[in-house]
Amino acid sequence: MDAVLDFLGGIPEAALTWLPLVFLGLIVFLIWKSISLMPRVRPTEVEPSSKSSVTWDDIAGVDEAAAELQEVVDFLKNPRRFSQLGARVPKGILLYGPPGTGKTLLAKAVAHASGSTFYSQSASAFVEMFAGLGAARIRKLFDRARKNAPAIVFIDELDAVGTRRTGSGFNREHDQTLNQLLVELDGFDHREQIVIIAASNRLEDLDPALLRPGRFDRQVLVGPPDLAGREAILQVHTRGKPLAPDVDLGAIARQTAGLTGADLANVCNEAAIFAGRAEQVQIRQDDFDAAFERVVAGLQQRKTMSEKEKRVIAYHEAGHALVSHLVGEPQPVQKVTIVSRGVALGYTLHTPQEDRFLNTKEELVDRMKVLLGGRAAEQIVFGAVTNGASNDLERVTAIARAMIFEYGMGDEVSSRTLRADNYALSEETKRLRDEEQARLTDQAYAETLRLVSKHRRSLDLIAVELLDHETLNRNELEALLADVVAESNASERVGTPRAVSAGD
Repeated sequence: MDAVLDFLGGIPEAALTWLPLVFLGLIVFLIWKSISLMPRVRPTEVEPSSKSSVTWDDIAGVDEAAAELQEVVDFLKNPRRFSQLGARVPKGILLYGPPGTGKTLLAKAVAHASGSTFYSQSASAFVEMFAGLGAARIRKLFDRARKNAPAIVFIDELDAVGTRRTGSGFNREHDQTLNQLLVELDGFDHREQIVIIAASNRLEDLDPALLRPGRFDRQVLVGPPDLAGREAILQVHTRGKPLAPDVDLGAIARQTAGLTGADLANVCNEAAIFAGRAEQVQIRQDDFDAAFERVVAGLQQRKTMSEKEKRVIAYHEAGHALVSHLVGEPQPVQKVTIVSRGVALGYTLHTPQEDRFLNTKEELVDRMKVLLGGRAAEQIVFGAVTNGASNDLERVTAIARAMIFEYGMGDEVSSRTLRADNYALSEETKRLRDEEQARLTDQAYAETLRLVSKHRRSLDLIAVELLDHETLNRNELEALLADVVAESNASERVGTPRAVSAGD
């Protein structure tokens, strides 16, 4: 300490006065240097004369969203046709929906068809740790669009900057960036012929100020395709591929309910890979079946298991398949196997016969029974349960929770929905909800135990066949269960009695 004081005492008084300023200047220099060394993120620009790789012919399964965007393209190409009627081009169009449904693909088609300068940038490019940089980048983007109007600005993953403002002051850079985006959306009118297209997977997380009319005038849902949409998407992605005569795209579309456009593209690509691996000259239906299984269930793996574990897995999967047949599951079993895929040691593959948008309470309860069939088979055959049903139990819990809190299918209060995280609920209401969830799952499990015990002989038949052949397809399973189905039809309805639905 004395040495430090001696050193400072030897420095002239004038130098000591300037020393803090020198340190401050050094800090400013280091900050400026770190900012200048950051990679400059520029938006992707597509000139009107440029050709995009995606056209409207490559878009399928999202007809409503495509029509909305084609209208904007027509407006920019021929504004007089609309303006003479007093119409104005929408300022902003927000495409929202699950990942992989084609939001970015739609934007690329607009880039090709618009005839206008097209700017594309991910919202994550505006996110910085230094306050003001994200806002500056947004200003530059919109300034460039104004200078090159008519123009379209596409912002992907809008939720990276558009999430709700907290007002706590802990994330000032995020708030400044969002505020600048709001200002820019208000800073131009329809005469400038600038359209903002944004995409987001999480509409519920966006700030309400973004969603009001005058900023994003249109909000377009881009959801998973229906049956006709899936077949059209398959036709697009098999264009130019040599297909064997036995390939039925309609059948593939029927068994891929719930898959997005990206999933279907992956199925087509995997089918081509399977065909190439087998040195075939055409893609066969078997290749598509294997590709579908690869996409939905994961990579096939050969795991070394003891005979006891293999027997437990066989009875577990046999329980799922048996209960599915007994309750008349709307999604029949397409395949049951004890071959490992991904993290699953075995699996039962269900394929829907049609798109379903409504489910009765009884159908949801039957779905829980099918999920609990594996656990019930383990308990009946071995007198103990394993951790193999963990994912089944998670899905059963999610169904029961949704039935009580979202669908109003409880017995105590059935005329209103309740948010599970609503802290304003009384303790009595929470207790009733927990009791109703437990009652639903416990009753479903008790009925599943009864069904599996009653048809133990059929359970043994399926399990033995699985141990011998590892895999059973739908026809083989139906042949094994023909006696059970006949017996059930002759005696009594085994599943839960169903109410007549609107589609019956």
